[in-house]
Amino acid sequence: MENSPILQPVVALILWTMIMWLWMYVTRIPAMNKAKVDPDKLSRQSTAGGLDTLLPPEIQWKAHNYNHLLTEPTLFYAVCIVLAIVGQGDGLNLTIAWAYVGLRVLHSLIQATINKIMYRFLVFALSSLCIIALAIHAALAVFH
Repeated sequence: MENSPILQPVVALILWTMIMWLWMYVTRIPAMNKAKVDPDKLSRQSTAGGLDTLLPPEIQWKAHNYNHLLTEPTLFYAVCIVLAIVGQGDGLNLTIAWAYVGLRVLHSLIQATINKIMYRFLVFALSSLCIIALAIHAALAVFH
């Protein structure tokens, strides 16, 4: 069985998620050390706010983005796998999938650096439209 091209942006977004994971820890661990945060005591403290109350916001932005990469993109992964299975993982769907990945990378960079909500919202909305388009294409393929 030949690999569907739409699996390339899927793997690219997984790799980007792991880059954000690394960026989160490379910045968060030194910040925790500087703030003298004891990780063992964190689990026994109130979870209200957690590290958000102990670390600077610009450090936490990376963690928030990493969490965001584990939510809506799950729909992207699922719809891309459906499109790959039904043989619709090329052409326009492939272009839309790469656009989604590019938008999510841009969203990450905005959130992890300047964190301007309106910029993030615009990019998030555009990326959501990509998922909607892919989902419609998948529905047309599987229900046709």
